Amino acid sequence: MKDINFLIAGVGGQGTILASDIMAEAGMLAGYDVKKTDVLGLAIRGGSVISHIRWGEKVDAPMSMRGEVDYLLAFEPIEALRQIEFLNKESTIIFNEYKISPVIVSSGLATYPADGIIEKALKDSAKNIYSINATAKAVEIGSVKAVNVMMQGALSPFLDINIEIWEKAIKKCVPGKLREVNLKAFHTGREMVKVKVKEKLV
Repeated sequence: MKDINFLIAGVGGQGTILASDIMAEAGMLAGYDVKKTDVLGLAIRGGSVISHIRWGEKVDAPMSMRGEVDYLLAFEPIEALRQIEFLNKESTIIFNEYKISPVIVSSGLATYPADGIIEKALKDSAKNIYSINATAKAVEIGSVKAVNVMMQGALSPFLDINIEIWEKAIKKCVPGKLREVNLKAFHTGREMVKVKVKEKLV
């Protein structure tokens, strides 16, 4: 059983920790030993939040070292950029295109990096990069708070895990009244990234 290292990066309020809980639950249901840890920035809402999740036959520590992350799931472009030290050329990056200006930008002390700068930095760090506008799509299906689960749906085709396991993990971690929209978000994200993969193959 090969170890798989994940890093989820977002900002406070985007549900990064819930996403890591679902990821951990899915791994355990699939038969992996799982370890995870969450790191919150200085500002709980608006500050960076990252979660390390590791699946394997026997996992000793929850955090990946530099260059060890297999999959980076970023809920915002700058948050993807901030985590490139953990990547290697074989890593896969999936990020949400919707931009959230950090405090230093919104206060006028800095400017948001141009799309080309972010894209180049990510391409220099990993060969497999996919992006979707999960925020816009989440609004469309009725819940902007479902971005986190939609992004997990986008990750799911890259992993050899039955769809029923993902659904079971979501149902366990998400409160009852929110399950339906989150399951819809998961499947929407899954289909969105499949389109991106096909486009890349053309």
